[in-house]
Amino acid sequence: MKQKVLFMIINMNIGGTEKALLNLLEEFPENKFEVTILMLEKNGGFLSYIPEYVKIEVLDSYQEIKPFLNLPPQTIVKLLINKGRFLKLLNWLPRYLVLKLFNDPTILFKWLLKEKRKLPTEFDVAVAYAGPMDFISFFIGKKVNAKRKYQWIHFDVTKIGFNKFFAAKIYKQFTKIFTVSEEGKNKLSNLIPNSLGKIDVFHNVIHVDAITKMAEEDKGYQDDFKGTRILTVGRLSKEKGQDMAIKALGELIKEGYNLRWYCIGEGNARKDYEEQIKKLGLENEFILLGSKANPYPYMKDCDLYVQPSRHEGFCITLAEAKVFNKPIICTTFTGAKEQIIHNYTGLLVNNYYDLYNAIKNLMQNKTLMEKYEHNLKQEKKNKTYEIELRIF
Repeated sequence: MKQKVLFMIINMNIGGTEKALLNLLEEFPENKFEVTILMLEKNGGFLSYIPEYVKIEVLDSYQEIKPFLNLPPQTIVKLLINKGRFLKLLNWLPRYLVLKLFNDPTILFKWLLKEKRKLPTEFDVAVAYAGPMDFISFFIGKKVNAKRKYQWIHFDVTKIGFNKFFAAKIYKQFTKIFTVSEEGKNKLSNLIPNSLGKIDVFHNVIHVDAITKMAEEDKGYQDDFKGTRILTVGRLSKEKGQDMAIKALGELIKEGYNLRWYCIGEGNARKDYEEQIKKLGLENEFILLGSKANPYPYMKDCDLYVQPSRHEGFCITLAEAKVFNKPIICTTFTGAKEQIIHNYTGLLVNNYYDLYNAIKNLMQNKTLMEKYEHNLKQEKKNKTYEIELRIF
């Protein structure tokens, strides 16, 4: 009999968490597992990459629930008044006040899901995979029947407004809480010490053969630039640090370095970044390529990979970039030191000034770049990127 596994996520937007899930799904052979993905919304650039044998379901009540989870309270009040839903307003308001006063969304979630019965299927494993999103954790904890329940955390819990009081309560419903790095585990353990025995590390799965194959399937850079190509992959947002990259490139271009920085990803900071690029006159040097479901041709053909994130949980794009043995510079976000050995397989930096100097150092010392490439090649031979499935 096949094992029944459920993963719950927000959507399949092109991002690190979603890519990590796609990689993990490859560890579930179709003849042994019956896998279901429960989405809040069935959309995203990675949607078509889900294997055909995986069932996709959507939380049918989410569109009605969504405003109460995402909109500011004044907007909700106006929305309900305009629709004449005064009774709903009176029901929602005290629950919202409890949430704000006690930092506990439990009573709000119970009200939002009061008409939602538990899922009819009993699963062997149910996973709240979207990281520390309270609603998904609550749903898996309270509305799903499963022999084992797992919470997966992909982010730095000290940087994203993590609700440790709610987590300590709801995690009692879970068998294990997985973080994607040792540093992430330590940070989570400090925040919710009562869950210490449940917290474990499950590194993101990387499929080297699949990545190298995909790198040959599409073309990368379509220009005839002859200088040094720098690549960054990540959502366009402040936490990913592209603003530091733009500033550093501006200084390096002024000093005469022949560089072009390409950025793969999309996000709500695009307009701000476009304005910053224009202000510094970098329209031809800092290129926003948008989202790419297959970024690997660009990774394969770049000269230097830079991850300037202010915070991460592990950073799967960094792990993927290592597959191509390119020199790497990254900031010291959570999990970075578990992937890069400073001045051996790359350079770790703390801030914009360090980033600028690190790039400048490599441009002046090509031997260092060759050293990092060589050491990454050696590491690749001695390290497996795929790990055994161990949630059963």
